[in-house]
Amino acid sequence: MGAHPDRNAQFENIARLKADYRAAGDPVISIDTKKKELIGDFAREGHTHTQAIVETLDHDFPSASQGKLIPHGIYDVARNEGAIHLNTSHDTSELCCDSIALWWQRQGCHHYPKALRLLVLCDGGGSNAANRHVFKEALQTLAELLGLEIRIAHYPPYCSKHNPIEHRLFPHITRACQGVVFHTLEIAKQFMEKATITTGVKVTVDILAGIYETGKKCATDFIKNRRIVFDDFLPRWNYRTLPHG
Repeated sequence: MGAHPDRNAQFENIARLKADYRAAGDPVISIDTKKKELIGDFAREGHTHTQAIVETLDHDFPSASQGKLIPHGIYDVARNEGAIHLNTSHDTSELCCDSIALWWQRQGCHHYPKALRLLVLCDGGGSNAANRHVFKEALQTLAELLGLEIRIAHYPPYCSKHNPIEHRLFPHITRACQGVVFHTLEIAKQFMEKATITTGVKVTVDILAGIYETGKKCATDFIKNRRIVFDDFLPRWNYRTLPHG
């Protein structure tokens, strides 16, 4: 499969945006959902040291689980800090935006008190899909809540490995949890927090309460009234959502 014709142009655009925001002291975050895991007595890849025998099920039957663990991650590019927000319902656009809101309220607004804008780097699928109106509607709600202009820059298709969170945060989380059986949500949280101990990355882990429904559609008048400004350059991957006023 050949490279997307606009691939390199978008990489250069993202580099320019990152440099601009960081020079101005404005936040740049990289987001994605880490691999989902079943909660329960299921064996996981790797080894861990325990004083007692840990019994696990032979097969990963979802019906035998206590739910699915959804770890939504946020990586602050300038500060080399990560936040993981755990949920057990569904990986939706609302979850994605609630995760960003939680990061901003607990960390972002304290580190960037004068910021009026936020740059979000992400791939083009899943809960932050580039072609989904429901994601843009959730972003607009988020911009209202935070009072920030939120700029989105999507990585081209098949280029998600270049998203900073994929190589700056997630590998540390994976190593911290190798071989650990996620019997409960709290155990998963406890071991993910240990990623801070062995690396230079500071990681916070919180449980994001809430039930997120799949299949939701945006409001019928959203497209007519949306405050989404698409860039002239590769508008399908680059756009801003503006807070009211």
